[in-house]
Formats: sequence, C-alpha cells, structure tokens
Amino acid sequence: MARGHQKIQSQQKNAKKQAEQKKKQGHDQKTAAKAALVYTCSVCMTQMPDPKTFKQHFESKHPKSPMPPELTDAKA
Repeated sequence: MARGHQKIQSQQKNAKKQAEQKKKQGHDQKTAAKAALVYTCSVCMTQMPDPKTFKQHFESKHPKSPMPPELTDAKA
C-alpha cells in the first residue's frame, strides 16, 4: 500500500513540476508573432511589424491615399 501512495505523490509532484516548466517557458510562437505586429494600415487594416514594411505596403497598395504622418520620416 505504501508504494501506491508514493506513486500518487510522485505523479502529483511531477505534474506540478511540468506545469511550472510550461509556465516558465512562457508564450508560444503564435502570440509572439501577434505581439510583433505593431503597425496597422488605416485603409485595409493589415498589420505590419515595422515602419519600413508599413511604408512599402502603403506606397504599393494605396498610392492615391494620403501618407499617414507616422510614415513621412520612415525610410523605405
């Protein structure tokens, strides 16, 4: 009977250890990628990671629309 009790305790301890490791590991790739998409196009609501990409997108997809003020100093 003692071995059965020790087995249950060992399983609980291992489950707790696994949960702590998973929590310590943190985020997955999907949430990290989503957090990196900072800039949003005001015309089509597409998200981009940096101002350079945002400016290239805006120049190619929306050439007739006025340039947003945050893109005027960004280098393409």
